[in-house]
Amino acid sequence: RGYQFDCDTINFHVNPYFEHFNFPTDGLRFLGLISLIDPPRVNVAEAVRKCRSAGIRLLMITGDHPLTATAIARSTGIITDYSETEQLIENVFDNNARSCVIHGSTLKTMNRKQLDNLIKYHQEIVFARTSPQQKLIIVETCQRLGEIVAVTGDGVNDSPALKKADIGIAMGITGSDVSKQASDIILLDDNFASIITGIEQGRIIFDNLKKSICYTLSSKIPELTPFLFYMIFQIPLPLGKIFYFFFCLNYLNK
Repeated sequence: RGYQFDCDTINFHVNPYFEHFNFPTDGLRFLGLISLIDPPRVNVAEAVRKCRSAGIRLLMITGDHPLTATAIARSTGIITDYSETEQLIENVFDNNARSCVIHGSTLKTMNRKQLDNLIKYHQEIVFARTSPQQKLIIVETCQRLGEIVAVTGDGVNDSPALKKADIGIAMGITGSDVSKQASDIILLDDNFASIITGIEQGRIIFDNLKKSICYTLSSKIPELTPFLFYMIFQIPLPLGKIFYFFFCLNYLNK
């Protein structure tokens, strides 16, 4: 299920006066595995769904193991349930595959054209075991393809990508000082869903602004037309100055 595991061992014959500074590495007895999980927040899956409905494409870039990254991507909806995920390099370049998981070592061997085609033709992509330089390369590739890129991150290794992105978003609670300085926006609640809320409100404001401009222009054209006829054809103005003044006051009060 994509859990991270740690191994516990014990040495029953440990000499408290051993010479080496490190603990002994032999004579150990296996006790078991400890399962570690860092689950995503509950509202992340809903935020991802809203991103898809709004036409926003999501790429997951992480330093985790590919199996862990794939499990998290499927649980949050970044990789949909009906998608067949490709991890083999010979299958990744097949444009028919909808989703794929790219290891950092594989990304290192890809040229610019291969990376461009990968991002262009695959809708659901997870980059695992990536380095800070590779994160920067991914951002530059998306920008080269004409995309407006927003990057979220909280660590020092995310700083180059945050700085290069069109919109760098850092975490206000868990984020490092370096990532905050490199970003454009700081999330005070460290909640990915807050980004979606901000996008929704921004689109509402932009839509209202367009409506206001259209409404204003629709009223100015009838007002300017008589004046243009007066200037060009010397036709007397149908409205006097006082009447036009009261007409504007009545228009502004609506």
